[in-house]
Amino acid sequence: MTRSTWATVTKVAMVIGAGAGAHAADGPADGLGPAPVVSSDPRAVPIGPPAPPAADDVVRAVEQGIAFLLGAQEGEGNAEWPYEGVYRVRGRIPIGYRIGGTGIVAEALVMLPGYAADARRKDAVARACRFVCDGTREPLMSPEYDAGYDVRGWGYCYGARMLLALRAAGAVPEGMADAVDAALRWYLRAIERTEIPQVGGWNYARQPGIDTPCPMSPFMTAPCLAVLFEARRQGLPVDAAVVDRALAALERCRTDDGNFAYSADRPARDPARSIPGAIGRMTCGEATLMRAGRARADDVRRAVQAFLDHWRELEKRRQQQGTHVPPYGVAPYYFFFGFWHAADAVELLPEAERPDLRRQLAHLLFMVRDADGTWDDRVFPRSRNFGTAMALTALLRPSMPEPARWDAAPAPVARPAAEGSR
Repeated sequence: MTRSTWATVTKVAMVIGAGAGAHAADGPADGLGPAPVVSSDPRAVPIGPPAPPAADDVVRAVEQGIAFLLGAQEGEGNAEWPYEGVYRVRGRIPIGYRIGGTGIVAEALVMLPGYAADARRKDAVARACRFVCDGTREPLMSPEYDAGYDVRGWGYCYGARMLLALRAAGAVPEGMADAVDAALRWYLRAIERTEIPQVGGWNYARQPGIDTPCPMSPFMTAPCLAVLFEARRQGLPVDAAVVDRALAALERCRTDDGNFAYSADRPARDPARSIPGAIGRMTCGEATLMRAGRARADDVRRAVQAFLDHWRELEKRRQQQGTHVPPYGVAPYYFFFGFWHAADAVELLPEAERPDLRRQLAHLLFMVRDADGTWDDRVFPRSRNFGTAMALTALLRPSMPEPARWDAAPAPVARPAAEGSR
């Protein structure tokens, strides 16, 4: 990394590590060091490194993570970072997972410090950008389909999100501006076309028939809404009625105690005892609602605290076989999704509360980092791409631009030069 990049990462790392040794004398009697989580649930106290990562630990983690991601790019033209799960279409990883996974990793490479001076990253992102743009021509990405269980929506969401990130950072590869704009508008129309009729929102596990009402999923609806919020901020056309229906659907998933149903088409009644399995949905749901003026800091704070209290219910499923396992129905792929959204939600809380929460989440992320310096929530090699990208961007979330709000007036996007401060 360059000197300026090192300074950027170190600044964030110092925020994470500040005060880490202040409570060393208060460590538990078992000699494992201080408990990093201020939790109302003693079961949530982790056993692991005795302190949050130091600044140089974070710098090395970023360097190692970037190197891994650059080496993991694959496929025709060396353009993809496919997400891999158990689901297959005709025996192959579905195109929605391939586009979505590629978008997540490419966005991370752009957002992590030092991109403007890193030729290898720029080349990798340019190849990924072409792949995502070309994805609009894939027959199995068409929004005119029969619904049912289908993951093309993840491709719409994270493909569009990556293209929006490139535009906002002034990092659209040379000669690709028109292709990016055309693909982005295609993905945005696909998101709007595939909203659930009457109910609002989105779900990858739907009733057959694209025009059939069915329950929505908050963990898909919240990311899609974030994409539409950012699209409007960049001056792109967004159907406000689609957003309003999705926000109303997201609110219906939330119970009085802050729980979020796994899916719903009417007001949720999930009991409080199911909260440990809902913590990823709670953080992404409340953050999205707050950015639309439909949640308060207290709601977000409650969701973040629930994540810290119950994160071990996600940890029990990390790198395990199977998907929705009792008692909470938690699948391994919620793990780093949950961490990213918890880190994002922290940035919506009052500034005085953020440093300690950042340290706690950073500590936990380093506890679950694998020996090779990467992160993986599944049993598949390719899901390590997703896990590493999500973990690194969660770790450095305090240094990244604030996501768009829906309650702010839309404005043309400012496009800095590609050789900006990143």
